[in-house]
Amino acid sequence: MMSKNKKIISGLALAAAAVIIMMFSTMPSAGSKEITIADLVKDGSRYEGDYIMTQGLLDKDSVKWDADQLELRFEIYEEDGGSLQVFHEGIKPDNFSEDVIVLVEGFIKENGVFEAEKVQTKCPSKYEGEDMENYDTDMHKEIYKNDKQE
Repeated sequence: MMSKNKKIISGLALAAAAVIIMMFSTMPSAGSKEITIADLVKDGSRYEGDYIMTQGLLDKDSVKWDADQLELRFEIYEEDGGSLQVFHEGIKPDNFSEDVIVLVEGFIKENGVFEAEKVQTKCPSKYEGEDMENYDTDMHKEIYKNDKQE
């Protein structure tokens, strides 16, 4: 028979697991699949009807903003994965003229245009000029290790 302490501990562990699962499932992007631009360019029709998320670097020259209609059109690209046309009905993010990484969530249409329900930007400068692909944890560990040695 299990002792009382073991029952309490396993109960707490289950509760903690439930809380963690709930936190993840209530995140805003819970329902979206992350797909790379390269995959969308190559095989976009495969994801039709799926709520997806993708990200890429903003092509500043492609930005077309219609303030009257609240329509934003732009392209995002990967270094070597092609580019994706995006259409968004809503407000244009503030820093939309700079070299930013753009996260979009929405649906890919038959014509290959991505209809974004959410558009978010994040500054690549946080990654010290590295793009997302190259931001690896090993590099981070190296930096951390070197900091500790000083």
